[in-house]
Amino acid sequence: MTTLFYWLDPWEPSPTVVIAVLVAAVLFARGARHARVSISRRIAFWIGLTGLYVALHTRLDYFFEHEFFMHRLQHLVLHHLGPFLIAWSYPGAALRAGVPFAWRQRWLRPAAKTRLARAIFGIVFNPVVAVALFVGLIYFWLLSPIHFKAMLDYRLYRVMNWSMAIDGLLFWWLVLDPRPAPPARLAPGRRILVVIAAIPPQILLGAYIFFTPHELYPIYSICGRAFTWITPMRDQQIGGLLLWIPGSMMSVIGALIALRHWLRLSARSRLRDERRVERGVPARLSGKKATAS
Repeated sequence: MTTLFYWLDPWEPSPTVVIAVLVAAVLFARGARHARVSISRRIAFWIGLTGLYVALHTRLDYFFEHEFFMHRLQHLVLHHLGPFLIAWSYPGAALRAGVPFAWRQRWLRPAAKTRLARAIFGIVFNPVVAVALFVGLIYFWLLSPIHFKAMLDYRLYRVMNWSMAIDGLLFWWLVLDPRPAPPARLAPGRRILVVIAAIPPQILLGAYIFFTPHELYPIYSICGRAFTWITPMRDQQIGGLLLWIPGSMMSVIGALIALRHWLRLSARSRLRDERRVERGVPARLSGKKATAS
């Protein structure tokens, strides 16, 4: 038990992480009692949320700051696995139900209907922007000069980690949405294309890091490595492989889940309703015309 508390003790305490995780946990726990949330979805949500907390606020953060491959493992959880599991659990209904009804009526719904909110959602959930942000943030934070500064400045380090976690949540929420469009932002076929488009850049960057014959990130040698028995080049190669293989495989799994949603909606004739809405014909009205004929 003492060992467990030792590892749960944060290397660099952050009230923001604690508050964000607690708010999400309380809202989901409250809402899951009213919304219909299956056991598998609950398990996925709690594992994903726990993964984000462990990657952000435990003693493991020391190793994330002193080994490149551990840093890549951290971002694999923050940008891929944790947000993937949370989005896969589709917790939107439970989180909304967890907010007191009066707060939803007075604050959340009016805020979501403002022009600013609609504009922001329209930008971040645009498929081109979503792919560019998802891949671009990986490339940006792995630029050698940027990475060097981020690992030295704790404020920039936290911005880096939070940007990866938030972008991961937005991206996987867009891709793994099981609903037809609308109310989903993208049609099922486009969701598959979005996640597939994110695969080649990750493979290229991972392969580049793996095959580069010189040290790309000397900051870990300068500040001291957590595992002295791993050479700098081997550390870099393992980090490249983590981006190359597990990162790309998460995108493949996401594409398969999006394909499954597409087939399920097609089997239920929900895609026809999508096409009717796109043509400006309400689904119920179209159904009445079909019945009358």
